[in-house]
Amino acid sequence: MTEPNAETLQAYLDGELTQRQAEEVAAWLETHPDAVRRLDQWREQDDALRELWPLPEQEAMPSRLLAAARPPSRRPAPAWLSQAMAAGLVFALGLGGGWYGRQAYQPEPSAQAADYAADSLPRRAAMAHVVYSPDIQRPVEIGVDQEAQMVAWLSRRMRSPITPPQLAPAGYELIGGRLLPGEQGPVAQLMYHDAAGQRVTLYVANGARPQSEKGFHFASQGPVNVYYWWEHGRGYALSAGMPRDKLAALAALAQRQLAAG
Repeated sequence: MTEPNAETLQAYLDGELTQRQAEEVAAWLETHPDAVRRLDQWREQDDALRELWPLPEQEAMPSRLLAAARPPSRRPAPAWLSQAMAAGLVFALGLGGGWYGRQAYQPEPSAQAADYAADSLPRRAAMAHVVYSPDIQRPVEIGVDQEAQMVAWLSRRMRSPITPPQLAPAGYELIGGRLLPGEQGPVAQLMYHDAAGQRVTLYVANGARPQSEKGFHFASQGPVNVYYWWEHGRGYALSAGMPRDKLAALAALAQRQLAAG
């Protein structure tokens, strides 16, 4: 077989090839020791990252969540739990109401698919922002102190280069990034903050731009404002709980760099 590209080698490492494809790659690797060493390095990197930053499902369940899952007792629920449930309900209704309400009118299948792709990007970005931006202990998987390792890892998992835009001219510094599941494979989330602690997240998803979507778009998802666009076969969504005009300036700064890259 011809030399497999990095995407094929990553798929081989992840066990995503068919049996026949995997056998072809394995046979090719037998005569290419340099490629074997590269795969071993990738595997060691993945193992080290899993050890340092285990995936959420591999972590021990916090005791407070286990307590919340037990049958209710006669004593009232803690205030923090009631507030969290209320906030979650408000946010779910804000997102869900808009989503299910749009089902009252069903366009033609092709138009519906394009609308779904356009609508899904800001919704998913906003939900990821709400889940991870408030986290104090570990808002990202890999911090900016290991930016080169983070960029290499995210690029490899996304199977194309990831370049975090520089938002420092607007007062926002990179905190780090994480990998999340997406509709068309893994997605990346990059997180920034300013001196006051305001956090902004950039959601990066592989996927061609829907035919009806060109330029910048704005969406308000519950308490989160989102500017989103498509560039070079990827969808980008910048999310924050800040005024629309301020977020627009940040999005324009990020978009100019990503378009040039």
